[in-house]
Amino acid sequence: MTERIAIRGGHVVDPSNGIEETLDLYLAEGRVVSLGTAPDGYMADRTISAEGQIVCPGFIDLCARLREPGYEHKAAIASESEAASASGITTLCCPPDTDPVIDTPAVVNLIRERAQQIGKIRVLPIGALTRGLKGRDLSEMSALKRAGCVALSNAHAPMANTLVLRRALEYAASHDLLVVIRPEDPWLADQGCVHEGPTATRLGLPGIPDAAETVAIAQVLALVEHTEARVHFAQLSCARAARMIARAREKGTPVSADVAAHQLHMTETDIDGFNAMCHVRPPLRSVADRDALREALRNGVITAICSDHQPHEPDAKLDVFPSTEPGMASLEMVLPLTLKLVDEDVLSLSQAIALLTQGPAAVMGTETGTLSVGSPADICIFDPECTWTVDSSTWRSTGRNTPYWGQTVKGRVTRTFVDGRAVFEL
Repeated sequence: MTERIAIRGGHVVDPSNGIEETLDLYLAEGRVVSLGTAPDGYMADRTISAEGQIVCPGFIDLCARLREPGYEHKAAIASESEAASASGITTLCCPPDTDPVIDTPAVVNLIRERAQQIGKIRVLPIGALTRGLKGRDLSEMSALKRAGCVALSNAHAPMANTLVLRRALEYAASHDLLVVIRPEDPWLADQGCVHEGPTATRLGLPGIPDAAETVAIAQVLALVEHTEARVHFAQLSCARAARMIARAREKGTPVSADVAAHQLHMTETDIDGFNAMCHVRPPLRSVADRDALREALRNGVITAICSDHQPHEPDAKLDVFPSTEPGMASLEMVLPLTLKLVDEDVLSLSQAIALLTQGPAAVMGTETGTLSVGSPADICIFDPECTWTVDSSTWRSTGRNTPYWGQTVKGRVTRTFVDGRAVFEL
């Protein structure tokens, strides 16, 4: 039995219902039972004061690698679930590039059971689009869906050719499965490791042109028209990509897109000094690209912000820049980086929270991401003015590969609830 909890005096922000005001929130049996006034006969087992804090739906992260199974030397479901709950994240989608790959119901069940055993967050596995992520033979999509996969993806692995991609989209459409595409043409990307631009030229590093992203998007959009598959483009990084998604959505094409939080702040110049912590894929691009991504968020073209969390062991970032492993640990930076967009007048607070709740919930078709009466009591309470320093005393992820180490940021989660259970309290 879950407690009946009354959360009083908080500033409730629920973009799905257009709510942004100081209200009391009442939880019972793992659900939201009322906003504003208590239901008749309601007796709280516990009352929490949220004065001066924001109360909102729990955040939904569309892309975070937990590294388990297969890469436990980098991180594990237990440690990253702890980091996620401390970051206000209540639902998390994990890509299929584990070892073994998420291409059988057995691996899906392993991940789901492990996450349920830990009991911190909801983990939604994304199944492999092709067997072993090798890009040739289609996975058993129907079996993966029955096992609990909410979508399919080939992660960063390329497809063998466009015919296989077409067949995959057709098969996914026949099972009403969302396909998540990380758009990158492998031949144009070649051996690149940074954005193809002036910084790459000055440092003598091989570049990845933005055309690698836009060519891949163009291929998929053409095939979507033939297959009517539902496609979500993950982690966009450039202005042209955002414009292509905008045009497609205007035409009614069933596509959506997200962006990683760090792409909204950092640019190619952050790799100066060969800073391997800024070696990410897709690469950090130009200031113009960053600003275009921000505009796409403001205009509703991109409907979700994700962490693109990729924890690594220390050695992964100690080689020469091109040989270091791409990716940063970023679960715990999602809220501070998103709130920074509010401070910089890029987004309103309601818009920002929508990109972490309502937007990703719509992409995955989950019933979370809202405070509607009857919805699961997945709640985040945070202090938007609280500052904290990114260091070993505050960081919970096993991965320390973040360029924000040692910096002071603003916005701290104080409590997180999943199904009405307190899974984190500061």
